[in-house]
Amino acid sequence: MARPVVIQTEHLDDEAARWLAERCDVIALGPGQAGFNDAMARADAAVVRTYTRVDGAFLARGPRLRVVGRAGVGLDNIDLDACRARGVVVVSTPDANTSAVIEYVTAWMLDATRPRLFLDGALPAERWNALRAELRAPRQLCELTLGIWGLGRIGSGVARVARALGMTVIYHDLLHIPVPVRSGAEPVSRAELCQRADILTVHVDGRPGNAGLVGPEDFDLMKPGVVFMNTSRGFVIDGPALARFMAAHPGAMALLDVHEPEPFGPGYGLLGVPNVKLSPHIASATAMAQRNMSWVVRDIWRVLTGQEPMHQA
Repeated sequence: MARPVVIQTEHLDDEAARWLAERCDVIALGPGQAGFNDAMARADAAVVRTYTRVDGAFLARGPRLRVVGRAGVGLDNIDLDACRARGVVVVSTPDANTSAVIEYVTAWMLDATRPRLFLDGALPAERWNALRAELRAPRQLCELTLGIWGLGRIGSGVARVARALGMTVIYHDLLHIPVPVRSGAEPVSRAELCQRADILTVHVDGRPGNAGLVGPEDFDLMKPGVVFMNTSRGFVIDGPALARFMAAHPGAMALLDVHEPEPFGPGYGLLGVPNVKLSPHIASATAMAQRNMSWVVRDIWRVLTGQEPMHQA
């Protein structure tokens, strides 16, 4: 029997890529590269990550496609309706990067509240004592209220960590979350979340309806010294509204790992705002998380061999 053909449009962990190559003919090509259309015409499956858009046009190039694997969590780059209409199964790795993002958000909370300095030499006693005074943290996490916008896998994990650190934790979510899985967090309205949070972290999904979700009316309610964090999707934040809020409140801070667009250019409206800190979409960038995401290839193989996948969208 002929080996299935799989298009790999973005990077996979080496071990997962070898595992797939033992079973399938893998062609590593992205849209726009020479030979991509010819390869897609032969492909039984495709494995993508964040920056390949799987829509009607993509699917039309692959008349033999049976399954698309998203090596990652969010499916906002996958047109699920178009895939269903073509009978293409979509699989993903919904829990692959949960721990990595929880760790990253926790590190951000500590960075935002605890100034640190590593010495590279001896200091006179006077300077030693002056540094200790300068680096005294004005707040501890256990004094603060953490607001979580979206209490899914990552949001609930952040809540567990924050409660362990002694923080008061509140959350807002469109869904009713049963008490046993709230991780000790208290449900509140959208307005109360914005008003009470000393640190507010966003963990909503990438559905189109969440575009501009956090807007001017929300920022107007936030504390002047709020620490605002987003590791979900860049487009869920009204960027100009955030920039205006941060410019008007120099005691506040924004920490953003996701952006619209990615990568952003020199005209990005949040560049140059002193209290806005930008990172290049690295919250899930650990070796373990990357490995976990790459193992979507197992579900691709299950579909190709007539088995039920573990994580079908």
